[in-house]
Amino acid sequence: MTDPTQTATGGQRPPAAPNPPKNRRRPVMMAAGIVGAGLGLAGLLLPAPYVIETPGPSFNTVGAVDSRTLIEIPGEKTYPTSGNLDLTTVYMSGGPRNPVRLFEVAAAWLDPRQTVAPEELVYPPGVTGEEIQNQNAAAMTSSQETSVAAAMTHLGVEFDQRMTVVGFADNAAAEGLLEMDDVVGTVNGKPVTGIEVLRAELNAGAGKPVELGVVRDGKSLDVEIAPKANDDGEFQLGVLLGTDFDFPYEVKIQLDNVGGPSAGLMFALGIVDKLTPGEMTGGKHFAGTGTIDAEGKVGPIGGIVQKMDGARDQGATVFLAPAGNCGEVAGHVPDGMQVVKVEDLDGAVKAVEQIGGGSTAGLPSCG
Repeated sequence: MTDPTQTATGGQRPPAAPNPPKNRRRPVMMAAGIVGAGLGLAGLLLPAPYVIETPGPSFNTVGAVDSRTLIEIPGEKTYPTSGNLDLTTVYMSGGPRNPVRLFEVAAAWLDPRQTVAPEELVYPPGVTGEEIQNQNAAAMTSSQETSVAAAMTHLGVEFDQRMTVVGFADNAAAEGLLEMDDVVGTVNGKPVTGIEVLRAELNAGAGKPVELGVVRDGKSLDVEIAPKANDDGEFQLGVLLGTDFDFPYEVKIQLDNVGGPSAGLMFALGIVDKLTPGEMTGGKHFAGTGTIDAEGKVGPIGGIVQKMDGARDQGATVFLAPAGNCGEVAGHVPDGMQVVKVEDLDGAVKAVEQIGGGSTAGLPSCG
């Protein structure tokens, strides 16, 4: 019987083949890959110097939030309202209060409903989370006060306001001439009923000295100051002015955990609707945003794209956008939504009443 291990060349078992040399490169490369993946994963978990904006909730200023009427005007005759006049919000992640991770930033870049911006473009260097929270709360309080003033101005209700010195800029023209808590009552004999009155008089003089009527510690005095031009050619005193209002009746705005100044327009519309006979909205669902001053001028805000998306998600069909935001609005209007450009409270009231009455003809848009 033939041994199957033998060959035809003499019956000898052939020598064993040598073991192949070990490939040391493969384990090294695998280890390097694992380390690299671990470092990459760790990098994605590191804080990133960016801010992410996403659509936030809306709140109906002529409705209720958590079973509380958002706007109450005790002691005054109010009228039934319908529909929605929603103020809109944005969730903001990142910055000193709530750092975001790199993987969150990467995901936000891929989501058209979110916006990513470098942190330094949103927050001043060195600001703390607590300072941001305090600033947002103060801005919300101020927006509520100016919205009441704007609504009363629109309705022809008289009220008192005082412009008080609350701070100074570097190298201020008024340094050494005005003091903290001075009340600025007149400029060149004209009553200072708002910051716009003061600005207009300063610019009209083109740098010539102006005479301010000031009340300091209960005493009246006249102070002459030569304003300085800023980089934009606007003449300024270099002072920060706060406004104190004295209204003939109370307007209570009850909204917690929302900060910033951008709800001013919608607060003012809600107040006007409650104090005006008839249902302004005609039962339709409006939303909007914008700062507002005591004269009713509407100013631009941040995050308008996310605010439009959030408003549409919650059923709004008309969005009131500040004229100063039209450049951001164009090309980002959600399907099924009409955007109306507004410059002041009078125009916003007119637009809501017209659309509420069933007509959209001739209303300004952001193009």
